[in-house]
Amino acid sequence: MRKTAIFTFFIVSILAQSTITAQPSSDDAQPVDTVHNLLLDLNIQLEATDGINDLYNFKFRRSESQFQHLKRKYGWHPLPYFLLGLNYYWRMIPFMKAAEYDDEFLAYMDTSLVLSKRLYEQDNKVEGAFFLAASYGFQSRLYSDRKQWTKAASTGRNALKYLEECKKYTDYSPEILFGDALFNYYAVIADEEYPLLKPLMWFLPEGDKELGIKQLKEVSTNAFYTRTEAQYFLMRILAREKQDRERAVLIAQYLHETFPDNSYFHRFYARLLYTTGKYNKAIVESEDVLRKIDEGFVGYEEQSGRYASFFLGHINELRANDDEALKYYKKCIEYTEFLGVTHQGYYHFSLLHAGNIYKRKDDKEQAKKYYKLTKKYSKRGSGSYQRAKAALKTL
Repeated sequence: MRKTAIFTFFIVSILAQSTITAQPSSDDAQPVDTVHNLLLDLNIQLEATDGINDLYNFKFRRSESQFQHLKRKYGWHPLPYFLLGLNYYWRMIPFMKAAEYDDEFLAYMDTSLVLSKRLYEQDNKVEGAFFLAASYGFQSRLYSDRKQWTKAASTGRNALKYLEECKKYTDYSPEILFGDALFNYYAVIADEEYPLLKPLMWFLPEGDKELGIKQLKEVSTNAFYTRTEAQYFLMRILAREKQDRERAVLIAQYLHETFPDNSYFHRFYARLLYTTGKYNKAIVESEDVLRKIDEGFVGYEEQSGRYASFFLGHINELRANDDEALKYYKKCIEYTEFLGVTHQGYYHFSLLHAGNIYKRKDDKEQAKKYYKLTKKYSKRGSGSYQRAKAALKTL
């Protein structure tokens, strides 16, 4: 029953993520009143550029200052409040379990909702619906991350309601494709990988993975506000779902070089270098991640360190540099225990391979220690558990 509930709200969260915009139907097209359409105003885009770039480069205070300036000028419109909320959302991205920014994020999204409803009811239904869908959608993402399923479902339903409203308008801006792209891709994924969700999907349009990827590529090239978000999702899709890691590496490299202090983009780039066997580059980037953690860069914390340490540990072990490998495996273990995510695979692998290294060093006591820890934290019957069990027998 619990798994069913998780799957149910997983799809709510996915759909909510796609509600920033939607590809409208030409049959229902309606004219758009451009009197107060800030999204179409190139001057406002120029004003927002520095703030958006600073946001994705994790210069959050500078970004917030820029968005506060927009709020002073356009406080009647939801755009600056939504951007301020997005600023706090990206502070959470490196480690979503941390809840220290939840209140600020939700407060800005609540204000965005109030102003969006006012805009919708007065004279601008398209931008009102646009920001209602976006604000409800991001709230639903957070609530699902926090496992607050009732709130996730409620805000997700509201997001979908206004997403449908957005579909009445055509030729609005390149931003429109973003939500439709995510829906097209993830609707198919949900149908293929989560059969328990099929009863919840029957009333929704069919998805199209290839179209979704094509649309994401278009948004990542032509949009302004959703360009980096589209690149973020395209990178993840190509790396994980499509198994097209070489193209994902190129996007990750671009994002890292464009926003070099974004810890999420940095560690994802390092991860793709590692998984594609580009070990020399992976070492450089992983060491740089650890350096930035030591120097206190914003967003560089234990989660990023856990990844980077593991990559360095395994690459050094593959190169028969056991002392360096052991040092980094231990760092991965320390970071993981600090975060309390000892159920995850990098932790089990690090414990097991630390035991292997001690075994090669003929230090049986330390080898036993790490093999026993591997058995303790691995699922019974998993590969790590079985290998640790077998290794203990040889000792």
